Amino acid sequence: MTGSARGRLIVFEGGEGSGKSTQLRRLSSALGRKGVPHICLREPGGTPLGTEVRRLLLDRTSDIDPRAEALLFMASRAQLVQREIRPALLRGEVVLLDRFFLSTYAYQIAGHGLPENEVRSANRFATGGLVPDLTILLTFPVVEGLARAAHRTASHDRMEAMGESFHHRVAAALATFAEQAWQETHPECGPIVAVDAEGTEDEVAARVLSVLMSSWPGSFS
Repeated sequence: MTGSARGRLIVFEGGEGSGKSTQLRRLSSALGRKGVPHICLREPGGTPLGTEVRRLLLDRTSDIDPRAEALLFMASRAQLVQREIRPALLRGEVVLLDRFFLSTYAYQIAGHGLPENEVRSANRFATGGLVPDLTILLTFPVVEGLARAAHRTASHDRMEAMGESFHHRVAAALATFAEQAWQETHPECGPIVAVDAEGTEDEVAARVLSVLMSSWPGSFS
């Protein structure tokens, strides 16, 4: 992959158990073998503030109102953008990010029913207008994804435990995000490409690589 004055922000999105974290790690390993400077981050998290927010948001004993939930995500995001993402991009590095604001649009707007315009305004404030260079949206059946997520740990975390109807609303929203018409009315999200996450890890990784090579010919081969 060739260097550039500004790095690239590549986001991995998807429902619970879609395998986005696995595919991000695989891409990180591939970039490392090629000697490409990059960092891996996740939302919420990536900073001491974000780590504490993550603990609160995922703790099943936390009683958090949906508006407070959205604002906690925004606080973590603002800190991550300013302390980690922008500096890395200015250094010319690739930033691989596990979730970003598409998750807020899916979980808080579609899942919880919060007003879209208000959430989008808060997101613009939190990100300072930062637009991802590419979002890879991994698609996977809701019920199977929740089962896979539960298998990773003894029980679902707070977000996973929202219930199937909640996660079906999230999945429906995520599917909409891949449509060109939706992207044209949400330019702050940048290009979004859906990738089928069913199959083996190798098969999904090959699909991810195909998307990257299509977006930046010659850079990831």
